[in-house]
Amino acid sequence: MAIADNKRPRSTGRSRTTISDLAAHLGMAKGTVSRALNDYPDIAEGTRLRVRRAADALGYRPLAHAQAIRTGRVRSVGLVLQVNEHDGHRPFLADFLAGISEAASTADWTMTLATAASDQDTLRLMSKLADEQKADGFILPRTYLEDTRVSALLAGDVPFVLFGRTGDPRGCAWFDIESEAAMTEAVLRLAKLGHTRIGFVPGGPGYTYATLRRQGYLEGLKQAGLSFHPALISEPALNRVDGELAAQKLLSLDVPPTALVCSVDRAAFGAYDAAAALGLEIGKDLSVISYDGMPEGALLSPPLSTFSVDLRHAGARLTELLIRRIRGEAVEDLRDLAKARFLDRGSHGPPTRTPAELAHHVKHQWFPTGGRTK
Repeated sequence: MAIADNKRPRSTGRSRTTISDLAAHLGMAKGTVSRALNDYPDIAEGTRLRVRRAADALGYRPLAHAQAIRTGRVRSVGLVLQVNEHDGHRPFLADFLAGISEAASTADWTMTLATAASDQDTLRLMSKLADEQKADGFILPRTYLEDTRVSALLAGDVPFVLFGRTGDPRGCAWFDIESEAAMTEAVLRLAKLGHTRIGFVPGGPGYTYATLRRQGYLEGLKQAGLSFHPALISEPALNRVDGELAAQKLLSLDVPPTALVCSVDRAAFGAYDAAAALGLEIGKDLSVISYDGMPEGALLSPPLSTFSVDLRHAGARLTELLIRRIRGEAVEDLRDLAKARFLDRGSHGPPTRTPAELAHHVKHQWFPTGGRTK
């Protein structure tokens, strides 16, 4: 049945809510409302929140291009991920991005995401996004001791916040997890169980986290009253294959470790393979504690004891800090550290063999009849 003309729905005739409407509703000057909406530092936080709530209630939405012209901001946080990283950021990507997106949305900002194929490509993309006003600042994951991204953004006066730390802290804001404290705790847990020979499998050279975790391992030995033996630190390992090789070399020492601390979970997965090849039981013959909290660790037998990070919270916290940095807050007030959470599982326990007994077992596994086993 056709609807008669006089029964057709009509437009309400309501025009788009303007900043003048919002100012009149609040009983404030238009300039004050505008400055509150655009996060000027001279506006009190209470006033800014009141204006934001009223804007939401009235359905006020600023024209993005006009706002960018007035303030020089597009209210967008930038993130460039390098797909050539050893794992493409896989261990943390989904939850990390969710945290950034949720925090940005809460602040009425957006996230601009790009992927790069190299260090140079990352610098190019950050410059392009900043020049084209597609991002007001950047979150920098996976920091290096000497980080070209930091020097480039400082030179360009582009705001940024680090997920991690770097060798020269000048001009840097950051949120980081104290993974060095996690490594110290791992050593102390193992020492308390009776381990006196504890090996360490480092992370990637050049990364700040790798240096910090090595320092944490050494601090753990010191606090436990254990001697440091350079041979107990393997070559860096970032994947399962290299982790297996690192564990094999440590276990083939004349006086091998009865426990391993790994900088990353992927290397620890390789330690499981090395133990299986040598007829060793993880958690009894060889203890392993790692860092990352990757879901795959819970599926191993026994499940991997590891330190886990709340990456959704990390993404949200970094976004909050970056927005504050973009608004002009001093970097010295934007430095935050958090703790990793230990997942106490079955891959560590008291030693069931002495280092000498373990060496004897390994020797006969590798050379049962004068030749290496397959």
